[in-house]
Amino acid sequence: MSFAENLPSPSDMSRFNYYSVIVPSFNRCEEIRELIDSFAMLQFPANRFELIIADDGSTDGTRELVNKYVSEVKFPLNFYTQKNQGPGAARNMAMKKARGDFFIFIDSDCTVSPRWLAEIDQSLSAENADAYGGPDSFREDFSPLLKAINYSMTSFLTTGGIRGHNKQKLGKFYPRSFNMGLYREVYKKIGGFGSLRHGQDIEYSHRIIRSGAKVISIPEALVFHKRRTSVKKFFRQVFNWGVARINLYKIDPVMLEPVHTLPAVATSFLLLLLIGGVLSSVVWSLFKLFLVTSLLILLLSGSHAALKYENIKLLVLVPVIMPIQILGYGLGFISAFVVRILLGRKTFVGFEKKYYK
Repeated sequence: MSFAENLPSPSDMSRFNYYSVIVPSFNRCEEIRELIDSFAMLQFPANRFELIIADDGSTDGTRELVNKYVSEVKFPLNFYTQKNQGPGAARNMAMKKARGDFFIFIDSDCTVSPRWLAEIDQSLSAENADAYGGPDSFREDFSPLLKAINYSMTSFLTTGGIRGHNKQKLGKFYPRSFNMGLYREVYKKIGGFGSLRHGQDIEYSHRIIRSGAKVISIPEALVFHKRRTSVKKFFRQVFNWGVARINLYKIDPVMLEPVHTLPAVATSFLLLLLIGGVLSSVVWSLFKLFLVTSLLILLLSGSHAALKYENIKLLVLVPVIMPIQILGYGLGFISAFVVRILLGRKTFVGFEKKYYK
């Protein structure tokens, strides 16, 4: 599809950034519908961006859906497809076809706030930045489970401190592929995304930072992220994130910071207390104390979430979701550590075939 007639003239483009927003997708038709609808509400000139659906071999009618929207929306909407190779390859395909001088990546299970692109444009100009990362949040119409997952993901007690949600960050800030971007010149310097299935956005951000590019966080540039829609899917996702951290370490040890080991340390400590408690009454007392303390923290978090989201169901859901996130990540980290570090195997990917089930 060609939308050259909708592009600004070369003289206009020399004065403004022209943005190519790239969305990798694989059988996410309904999510793509919500995403495009949110772009129709953007408070940003329609001739200053294009939306690219980078399809990874979908079979669920995504092409037909996008074709239907092409004649309805006021901004350039492009659909490119390839055989199924993964989201990184889909993003790389789209960058080769993109017309913009600045590439932005968001995930297919996201929608954008009305001023999302305006905030990015303003901050890049004001700070003379080369790349950015932004936060993800929730919509009011999300289910209680999705809100509980959002609370857990953005809490300072879990990963909020390293995902751009808190001013006091626990570790180095790496832009994530649900909301990140870079200038075409940086892309030409570092190349495209790597072959990692999980953690490829962190590895890509690492290369952006190592290139000397100025990377900023834009807290006001919000996307609303659905993430996983069941407890089982969420566990598999966080397990694979734990695996990914070891895989990132094998690429460059700099990408493993002490904070990334904390879920694995907590998981190992819990398992040791449990095993030791069977053999020793003293250790069993420590195990019970650990559980009571953890339960109090979880109940306080659940209460805070219930008040924040004004939904009593979160009082129960958050104390379930937070330990799943910590233990799932910890188990993935430990498994990958054993397989890749102790046993010396070259690859370990965690859940793969049934990742989305």
